[in-house]
Amino acid sequence: MSVLSPELVGETPYVWRARQPGSRHQLICFPHAGAGATAYANWAPLLPPEIELVAVQLPGRQDRIAEEPFSEVGPLISVLTHALRPVLGGSFSFFGHSCGAALAFELAKALRAKGRPGPERLFLSAQPAPDATRIRQLHDLPEDEFRAQMIALGGIDEEIAGDEFVMDSLLSVLRADFRLWERHRAAPEAPLDCPITVLAGDSDPRAPKETVGEWRKQTNAEFSTHFHPGGHFHFLDSPGDVVSLIARQTLGSMKRRSA
Repeated sequence: MSVLSPELVGETPYVWRARQPGSRHQLICFPHAGAGATAYANWAPLLPPEIELVAVQLPGRQDRIAEEPFSEVGPLISVLTHALRPVLGGSFSFFGHSCGAALAFELAKALRAKGRPGPERLFLSAQPAPDATRIRQLHDLPEDEFRAQMIALGGIDEEIAGDEFVMDSLLSVLRADFRLWERHRAAPEAPLDCPITVLAGDSDPRAPKETVGEWRKQTNAEFSTHFHPGGHFHFLDSPGDVVSLIARQTLGSMKRRSA
């Protein structure tokens, strides 16, 4: 008898989940600029049954397209610490790609500041460390140049890129997200106590190798970097490799804790 793969569905405005009965750990994923929760929909059948997929849906995209995106990091983190309570009560880890990695990191720090349990591991993809050399700012570019830069980075389907109406809407959210994180400066704080795993494309112009290695300063625990073939959207090109790495490290940690 075949077993149906779990399907990622919206449960609250902020929480989409692929229910996995009997799971013992939740992988909470934060999408990249302009993207919604369904960016992780194809991960659900790739994860082992011990790990349940949760994806965060932010205002301004997909079913929340009519809502204004956040313009400041502080209010966003404050809202998420409350909105994600249903999935922050047990064993969990965070994965974030690009702007989503910055968001995952800030949320982990906020949970620590509130004395609440944080992620057991941070998986951070395609994002320079907070104190790394600054990458070129894109949010204030003229419209045509901003559009060209977004398409050049990848991650936008040709069909979408060719639809002026859809692209105009998407570019508005993309610019808001880039503005939000390019203007943000992480406050210097003590390193986290959870392990950090950094993933990046080996030819990513937004997260060069020397910038992602600086994340090791942000943890007192285990740290590792993993480079995959590709550019900024390496995780879309080879989702199986990324999910396999996440599952392997997560299951390994679970096994050590139960030993």
